[in-house]
Amino acid sequence: MSSINFFDKGCQEDTRNDKRFGLCDDQDGSKAYTDTTDDSKWVATVKNDNSRAILFTAIDGCVIKSNEQEGRGRCDGMLTTSEHLFFVELKDQRQSWITGAIEQLESTVQFFIENHSIDTYKHKKAFACNKKYPRFEEIDNETNLRFFRRYSFRLDVQAEIIVV
Repeated sequence: MSSINFFDKGCQEDTRNDKRFGLCDDQDGSKAYTDTTDDSKWVATVKNDNSRAILFTAIDGCVIKSNEQEGRGRCDGMLTTSEHLFFVELKDQRQSWITGAIEQLESTVQFFIENHSIDTYKHKKAFACNKKYPRFEEIDNETNLRFFRRYSFRLDVQAEIIVV
């Protein structure tokens, strides 16, 4: 099996330290990206009150191309700092989206663990974000617990990503 480089510089944007910025997915087959100017396009909002240096990496359509790993999902992007490893799936639909988003996140976490170490990161989270439902949504405790026990990642369903 070929290895996947989640730190491919060609898929990374310049480091950001904005206190607030958005994650966007135009839902047109292009890769996800960050934005500071047009919050109407934001699917998720990143709150970075400590102005940490955050690196956004496009996963779907870049780290993992659409013709690679067929049959396995992948999330839209990854946010990293020296202590943080956050995977983010961006959705823009009304119903039945949480299960699919969690499956895409889980598959991406598996890909990452197969190719990189997670041990250096203090904060590990997987975010399912939806433009139509920006508020926190309760997910099944069993799902959350299983995800944490299996991967050491917290699972959040909300469109606000807080970097502490």
